[in-house]
Amino acid sequence: MQRLDPGVIGGTAARTAAPIVPPSPPRVQSLTQVLLGLEYITVEQLRLAFPEGPPQGGRLGELLVERGVITRTQLAHASAVRAGVGLFEPGTPVDGSVAQLIDARTVRRYQAVPVRLDPDGRLVVAMADPSNVLALDDLRIITGREIRPLLAAADEITHLLGESRRLDSVLVGADEGADFADVRVTDYMVDDGDASNDDAPVVRLVNSILARGVDEGASDVHFEPQAAEMVVRFRVDGVLRNVTTVPSRFSHGIASRIKIMADLDIAERRAPQDGRVGLSVTGRNLDLRVATLPTVYGEKIVIRILDRTNLVMDLRDLGFTAEVLEQFESIYRRPHGALLVTGPTGSGKSTTLYGTLNQLNSSEQNIITVEDPVEYRLPGINQVQVNPKAGLTFAAGLRSILRCDPDVIMIGEVRDPETAKIAIESALTGHLVLATLHTNDSAGALSRLTEMGVEGFLSASAVAGILAQRLARRLCPHCREAHQIPTSVLTDLVDAAGLPTGLGETVEVYRPIGCARCGGSGYKGRLGVYELLVVSEAIAELIVTGASADAIAHQAKREGMRTLREDGLVKVLRGDTSLEELARAVG
Repeated sequence: MQRLDPGVIGGTAARTAAPIVPPSPPRVQSLTQVLLGLEYITVEQLRLAFPEGPPQGGRLGELLVERGVITRTQLAHASAVRAGVGLFEPGTPVDGSVAQLIDARTVRRYQAVPVRLDPDGRLVVAMADPSNVLALDDLRIITGREIRPLLAAADEITHLLGESRRLDSVLVGADEGADFADVRVTDYMVDDGDASNDDAPVVRLVNSILARGVDEGASDVHFEPQAAEMVVRFRVDGVLRNVTTVPSRFSHGIASRIKIMADLDIAERRAPQDGRVGLSVTGRNLDLRVATLPTVYGEKIVIRILDRTNLVMDLRDLGFTAEVLEQFESIYRRPHGALLVTGPTGSGKSTTLYGTLNQLNSSEQNIITVEDPVEYRLPGINQVQVNPKAGLTFAAGLRSILRCDPDVIMIGEVRDPETAKIAIESALTGHLVLATLHTNDSAGALSRLTEMGVEGFLSASAVAGILAQRLARRLCPHCREAHQIPTSVLTDLVDAAGLPTGLGETVEVYRPIGCARCGGSGYKGRLGVYELLVVSEAIAELIVTGASADAIAHQAKREGMRTLREDGLVKVLRGDTSLEELARAVG
């Protein structure tokens, strides 16, 4: 038998064939290459940021954000491009119907939250690491669907996981940790047409929505029945946004549950009702004001959330500039006179007055308020709730208050001529009177008093100052972005005479971007925009002679009054808010 040389096994063909080389994997771009390709950075910026060379260990992106070279949004976009997937936009609505496709343990294990189904039937999943092939394979097997991953920031995944846990608690009945001991619960039967309903899921669902509203800082929760579903919306920082939808078969149960909480008539669905309920959520004492309104698809319910722990008592935290706060303090520190706060509903008038009362509150002062409703209970202050059914109106309450030796009187709202006259007379007889009026600007309050029958000479003597205000949303400090605009753009908001001095041809202002911390809106919290009119001798003479509001405002501006738009512009240039938000808030 012929021995074969090991080197020639397979014959001539084997000796002459080219060796088989496995294909090399596609080259993955580095984060630096992606950032350069997207033109988010330049080579020179990279050298200036890291003179000794780029850092090791995956910290490059975070360091570039910390040093202001790129924004967090740009980093997220570049990371998504590098991974070859889409980017999950913070604040994107999540379809609650897909939450049950992946169990909670798997969601937490892979940091992967189901978002929705795309038109091709694929399950869209927000993931912290969309390049995890093993996780994608497991999710595909568990759900029986193709997976379309989206890259989400770590804090956004945490936010989505919180929502997922909250939904799980509604489905399985776990306690969210909310203490509803102050809520009076009564057994009831719900007629849901052809669908049977269980009380417990409805109770858990309502509790879950309220807990989520408190977590997200909502001031109002709207339950709005539509033809096929009930839409739930939150008003956060003064702006409404959709949160979730509930199948229409639960709408009657939700309405009945909320009515029971507020001690309303669950059998009455044809007439509006209103009530209130006190409860505690995770140790926070809340007052809920409930209003129902019959609509063609059922009862719309609005719940106003009054969080006593969120009441701002320090005026410096409300957004006053130093000079305006100094003038305002000089007015409310007077022993007598009237201080009026004006603005539309929801402009923060009550908060300003509560903050003022907190500054005045002492054992040496007898402070009495008459309000409708009493929104927050302040220790050491005598607060009276208006009750028209019992004959306790603002005017009747004021007459009684004057017989109780008050030093400071706060009137929730001057609504009628009788209340206006008593308030002005009280200011003239040695009392400090704080009150609100619904007018658009400060000078308009004087015209409103005249329309209510208060003589000009009385207003001129009694009114010490008028504060008009609005609320504007604060820019989120984590994602706001600076950019340059021509100074001429500012003249669209204020006259050139009202612009701050020292501005060049361009100015730096900030704009909203959106991140997980602000829910994708670009804003977090609110601040006040103020216009303070101090009644001087010249302005008092104009009031006595019956001058128009425009004439009074013109004189006040000559004396240094900053208008609402001018005060807002100062806060835009400080980076507190944006030009778009100022235009929305002030008009």
